[in-house]
Amino acid sequence: MFVTTKMVVGKLGYLELAAVGLAGHLSFEVLVVLMGLLSIVGVLCAQAEGGGRIKQAGLAVRQGFIVSLLLGIPAMILLWNLDGILGWTNQDPLVLELTAPYLHGLSACVLPVLFFAVLRNFVSALARPKAVMIITGVAVLVNYLLALWLVRGGWIIPPLGLFGAGLATSIVSWLMFFALLWHVYKTPVLRGYGVFADRWKLDTTICREIVVLGVPVAGLVFLEAGMFATASILSGIISAETLAAYEIVMAWAGIPFVIALGIAEATMVRVAHGAGRNRPDESRQSGITGILIGIFILIAMMIIPLGFSAYIIDIFIAPSDPGYIAVSLLSVEFLIIAAIFQVFDGLQAISARALRGVKDSVTPLWIAGFGYWVLGIGAGSWMAFGMNFGGAGLWWGLALGLTATSLLLTLRFHRLSRRLMLSSVTRDKII
Repeated sequence: MFVTTKMVVGKLGYLELAAVGLAGHLSFEVLVVLMGLLSIVGVLCAQAEGGGRIKQAGLAVRQGFIVSLLLGIPAMILLWNLDGILGWTNQDPLVLELTAPYLHGLSACVLPVLFFAVLRNFVSALARPKAVMIITGVAVLVNYLLALWLVRGGWIIPPLGLFGAGLATSIVSWLMFFALLWHVYKTPVLRGYGVFADRWKLDTTICREIVVLGVPVAGLVFLEAGMFATASILSGIISAETLAAYEIVMAWAGIPFVIALGIAEATMVRVAHGAGRNRPDESRQSGITGILIGIFILIAMMIIPLGFSAYIIDIFIAPSDPGYIAVSLLSVEFLIIAAIFQVFDGLQAISARALRGVKDSVTPLWIAGFGYWVLGIGAGSWMAFGMNFGGAGLWWGLALGLTATSLLLTLRFHRLSRRLMLSSVTRDKII
């Protein structure tokens, strides 16, 4: 949805593209951090399903909604006022001026996005993701058409500009949530888990477990999301053209990443299923299988940024734009680096979620802190500003940080899953 929004506003000009890209990145980083915390709902549901305790899954969903509400309201206020925070980051004044209307339209998407995430985690944990795929697929198309209409105007609606772009995403987010809620309510098998059966009251034990397990996960996501948000801000400090090129390349990089994220979520569910059944051998096999599938797909997708960079660029910026040549040259350079980094970006997502499936969330947080910030932002900033490599230096830093993080997380899962499997074998022999 973010990509289709950038496709619409990019035709208004590279400054509009830079503004929506910067504001959108920071906004969605806030959302993915909260969604990372809520992903524990999926782990609890998967382990309850694996252990045959289906009512516990419904209870986890209800508590997930309560946690979403408590987190979502302050997050919505934060998004509304995010343009003021961006004012401290030395961005182009024209870009900053354009961020405010987009953020005001976008802020209403926070609650439905979090509610949808809870339900998505629930149905995915039960290996029933078809409805989610259909709803999100339709939502991407609807978001594009609605953004096109609201931004440009027509049919008695005046042009709303960047406010319309944010409003389109908010409207579609609410529609997605209600569609998935209706699906869960009308599907007898899903209703059997008791999501709607019992009273909606606070269960401090479950909420505490979601928060305690989810905070390190949210911290890991924050470190990753913060790395990209910081890279976006640093790109804007270099120049508005560098920021626009960064947003174009990130629009492409998001596609292989979400494919890897889908594999990662499935891997997490299968690993958690094995843990719920006390079968660490199944958890290990699921994790390794998910990692191998992800690597194969991501390597195959490298051909797109390497061979079709001109087509990617023309989707987001018109040749008539005064900044087209500068932005295009930078984008081509960044896409070459992104072809390498997309493999390791996807690998770290799969490995982190495989570890999440066995409730290992603290050690990955330390690994992420080192990889994303010491290597990613630290080395990237040094190459960009100290070595005068500009935007390319930032991208090489991102690639270095993601490579190190993904390899360390994969090694962590290999060692931890083997240790759990050997411990289970030893325990069975003693019994």
